[in-house]
Amino acid sequence: MNESTFSLAQIWAQGDGVSHAVAIMLILMSLASWSVIFVKAWSLVQLRRMSGGAKQFWHATSFDAGMAALAPAADNPFRDLAQRGTEAVSHHTHHRDELHGVLGLNDWLTSTLRQSIDDTTGRLQSGLSILASVGSTAPFIGLFGTVWGIYHALIGIGAAGQATLDKVAGPVGESLVMTAGGLAVAIPAVLGYNALVRGNKEILASLRHFAHDLHAYLVTGGRVKKNASANVHPLPRKEAQ
Repeated sequence: MNESTFSLAQIWAQGDGVSHAVAIMLILMSLASWSVIFVKAWSLVQLRRMSGGAKQFWHATSFDAGMAALAPAADNPFRDLAQRGTEAVSHHTHHRDELHGVLGLNDWLTSTLRQSIDDTTGRLQSGLSILASVGSTAPFIGLFGTVWGIYHALIGIGAAGQATLDKVAGPVGESLVMTAGGLAVAIPAVLGYNALVRGNKEILASLRHFAHDLHAYLVTGGRVKKNASANVHPLPRKEAQ
């Protein structure tokens, strides 16, 4: 048995349709998980930059100047939150004859901001189910490929009537590559999932803090500071259009 016996090309050549299907499935799952990891990681980097703009919002001298500090990107959740908040105040002020008129401004604004945060949460969580599925199923798919490979290897050895160690070790060792492949696909998916979930929690925490301050500003004209709810620092308020 030479070293080429364990090459991937040799393993592929000795495999059947089932083992080929398992290998292709693992490759596709790996490509899908790495695509999600890279796309979502880049999105988190962008959102962290946007979070910095949200902090600068409260150092502005006016609401319009604060909006200018927020990145004008269409997927900026902080800017979307501010826009929805001001639109909700304007709509509530000028359409009191509609059904939502029975709600106070505080409740109407809270509902609007919460809906914006829920929409952002949905966007952040999109794609994570792929990583969760890959991480939980890839090891078992690889294990299935190993069991199938060993089964056929033993059938071939039995038919040849040769069960010596040197005849068994090669086919069985090749079959175990499937298990290693399943783990190689699953481990990055699990680690990527955990890292992205942690990053999403940080972004959502920043978004909720921004929404809390924005709600206080739009209702009272001031921002609520941590541990000092009685000390409100006014910011020139944008009048409803």
